[in-house]
Amino acid sequence: MGTRVLLRRVRAEDESRFLELVKASTALHGPWVSLPRSAEEFAAYLARFDEATAVGMVVCLRDGGDLAGMVNINEIVRGSYQRGVLGYAAFLPHAGRGYMTEGVALAVWYAFERLGLHRVEADIQPGNAGSLRLVERLGFRREGFSPAYIKIGGAWRDHERWALTNDS
Repeated sequence: MGTRVLLRRVRAEDESRFLELVKASTALHGPWVSLPRSAEEFAAYLARFDEATAVGMVVCLRDGGDLAGMVNINEIVRGSYQRGVLGYAAFLPHAGRGYMTEGVALAVWYAFERLGLHRVEADIQPGNAGSLRLVERLGFRREGFSPAYIKIGGAWRDHERWALTNDS
């Protein structure tokens, strides 16, 4: 458990606050991430999380319960891979306070201990210094660089590939 945050599944009841925080965080998210901005997009976002190939969670403050950010474990592959890909974003006004480091650490623990994954990956744009610092703090290793890897905001963007494995 986190000392300042907890992690729980995102749910329909989060829609209003989630969308409000996404709107308030547009400049923070910039070209780094694309999150739902309407009720229809939020419904589609929720529908992605089938608990088999993707899990969607929110990082909540223990003090007051507000949403500090979101973390997804996407593209879960079983069999000989046992891996998933993290997606995450902080929400203003809570960004820059270490809540997401704690929240992503909880998501990694969940991926390894609850989902039984062996590997968690994070794909990060080279200019996203905050996200790069976060994965470095959590012990991820940089494994490579992929030009024009993910289409975000209508543009194909380069990404660094980072990973952490559960070697226990």
